[in-house]
Amino acid sequence: MNPPSGHLDEARLALHFGGRRLVVATAHGKERILGPILKEALGVKISVPTDFDTDAFGTFTGEKTRVGDMLETARAKCLAALAITDGDLAVASEGAFGPHPAFPLVMADTELLLLMDLRNRMEIHALHVTTRTNFQSQTVTSLEALDAFAAQVGFPNCALILRPPAKSSASEIPSSEDIAKGIFETAALYRAYQERHARWGAVQVEPDMRAMHNPLRREAIAEVGQRLVQKLQVICPGCAAPGFDVHQVVRGLPCQCCQWPTASFLSLIYRCPHCQFQLEVKHPDGKTSEDPGLCDRCNP
Repeated sequence: MNPPSGHLDEARLALHFGGRRLVVATAHGKERILGPILKEALGVKISVPTDFDTDAFGTFTGEKTRVGDMLETARAKCLAALAITDGDLAVASEGAFGPHPAFPLVMADTELLLLMDLRNRMEIHALHVTTRTNFQSQTVTSLEALDAFAAQVGFPNCALILRPPAKSSASEIPSSEDIAKGIFETAALYRAYQERHARWGAVQVEPDMRAMHNPLRREAIAEVGQRLVQKLQVICPGCAAPGFDVHQVVRGLPCQCCQWPTASFLSLIYRCPHCQFQLEVKHPDGKTSEDPGLCDRCNP
């Protein structure tokens, strides 16, 4: 959605964030993706905590279950990274993979990026959903099937993971010994496959979705970084803090024929994450009525 007219202000970002240290809460090289984007837009100095174990907050392969939703987990990462570094400004990202929320037959990568600013007591997050992902999984019983899957997901540019097949007892509570991650070389892939095939008779193979091992995931993280910058560039007309963004969508644009409320946008309510100032923008798409074809009353 377009922000309220006249409130885009890139210069104010430097006044708010310029010169501050921004901690990127990652152990998977996300600072190489997000660092240049946020450094240029905000004028921050990028920092990464040492010996930061993000696997403690959950793993894609299931050894550690994520506690809470994506936003709660990103918040926990930020707080942990700031405690280690004695900082007051951090970003953390979380990814989730599965059926697209609107198109269940299509796989999607959902990326969330949270900026936590303790000095100004505010949080701002951005979300990006994309179908440009190689997330999938297959149980294979031959090297030929393994090779075909590897080529399909972009190996060796994307690393692979081998794990117990879904119906094996080892898949219920996977361990680090059961799962081989970050495989980039064909010889290592074959060796890991043969070891696991000898134990279970079949092996589940999937792309490694960690940022440092998956080019498509890195693209999605860069996109959500840009979306966060776009949010930050919208300045609150009440207190001049960044991040003035849509808080609520009000539907009910009237049908131009019968005036019955439709599911189309009637207004957007913006809210400041710092002072909670609100502004309602009527007819955000420039429309004051909706086509009868989109009306449940005229076109049930």
